[in-house]
Amino acid sequence: MSERLSRVEQALSAARAAGAEAADVVLTQSEGTSTRVRGDEIEFVTQARETTLGIRAFVAGRAGLRCAVASTSDLAAEAVERMAREAVLLARETAEDPVAGLPDSGFEAAPPDLALADPADREVGVETLIESARRAERSAREEDPRITRSEGSEASARLRHVAYGSSAGFLGEYTAASHQLACMPIASEGAAMQVDSWWTVARTRARLASPEAVGRRAAQRALRRLGARRVATCEVPVIFDPVTSASLLRHVLACVSGYAVYREASMLAGRLGERIASDLVHIVDDGRVPAGLGSRPFDGEGLPTRRNVVLDHGRLERWLLDTYAARKLGLASTGSAARSAGSAPGVSGTNFWLEPGTVAPEDIVSSTDRGLLVTSLFGHGFNAVTGDFSRGAAGLWIEAGRPVHAVEEVTVAGNLGTMLLAVDAVGRDLEWLGTVAAPTLRIARMTVAGK
Repeated sequence: MSERLSRVEQALSAARAAGAEAADVVLTQSEGTSTRVRGDEIEFVTQARETTLGIRAFVAGRAGLRCAVASTSDLAAEAVERMAREAVLLARETAEDPVAGLPDSGFEAAPPDLALADPADREVGVETLIESARRAERSAREEDPRITRSEGSEASARLRHVAYGSSAGFLGEYTAASHQLACMPIASEGAAMQVDSWWTVARTRARLASPEAVGRRAAQRALRRLGARRVATCEVPVIFDPVTSASLLRHVLACVSGYAVYREASMLAGRLGERIASDLVHIVDDGRVPAGLGSRPFDGEGLPTRRNVVLDHGRLERWLLDTYAARKLGLASTGSAARSAGSAPGVSGTNFWLEPGTVAPEDIVSSTDRGLLVTSLFGHGFNAVTGDFSRGAAGLWIEAGRPVHAVEEVTVAGNLGTMLLAVDAVGRDLEWLGTVAAPTLRIARMTVAGK
């Protein structure tokens, strides 16, 4: 047994000794290095290590369990025992909850190896990260003479160990890494300046795009924003590129969380089994994708992660649930619990994506007579209860099937429910830039508010 699992077992014993009816413990250890370079100059290098242990204690009440969470970065036996006593004392002061408690059964018995880290990456040093950032900077400048400055390029490498155990009989651990490189060049033409970015992220360094590719693409995105102007307010088809379509999908994720549903804080509450989107919209959450950015062998309650089809070609199939939300809704957990050491579990997506179509993104643009290709979204203008959507945007204006000039200082507005039903094209260019991903997609009609 590893030292981390031994610590978890000791904390569980301390909680039971302090009077907990049931308990679970999570121990996280993280270490990471990050650097930012501007030109050839190093702006910063940071290295950090953190260890946190959290205990969730349950004590019995007449109408249900009482629960509290306490955490510490001090792993000395005396500190853990003191924290266990405090968690139990806090729990005795909380309200009883008839659905609170650990999962009854179904724990992961044989956690799979999901290739979440490469041991060779432990040898990656600060100089390697600095050189990657410098190569991205050079590549961006070499792409075009109008790239003369930047807001910097950042490279990072992080490793996280998670150990979890519960008094219901589960004990397990896993290690996951994250490597990232981002470039943010500035394009200048006369007095005009535009900045944009591109990045790559992966579980292993071998899966990262090359620094040269990152720098080139970042430069191209900045250059195409030169000459941007506003357009007159109109209703037109709106195309979202993979960066901005992923942003839309994050709004969908918020609406299928079991907590939002049982609290009736989601526009999708009460609509399970209904057709709520175009047939082209097929959304999946899968925590077992090998080397996936959101993959993990078990969730925050020790239950196995799995593939969940959320929208089946427009039909709402399921919510994402942890044990608590599932009990609230009279359903079963979907293995979607997420847990930090200092909090109770909540619902989180794993690898959440919109299935790609078969159409090339350039063909979506060429088949659009007049409209807007959105490449950046700003602000947080989304109401999950009503579905109302209104966000600042920048992108490219399309006439006769081709981009004719850059656009800025406009707002795209609609209702997410209407937007999902109006998806009439889905590209084949699914790009994993985070744990939520979507290809280029077009919405048949939205309001573009400009001058």
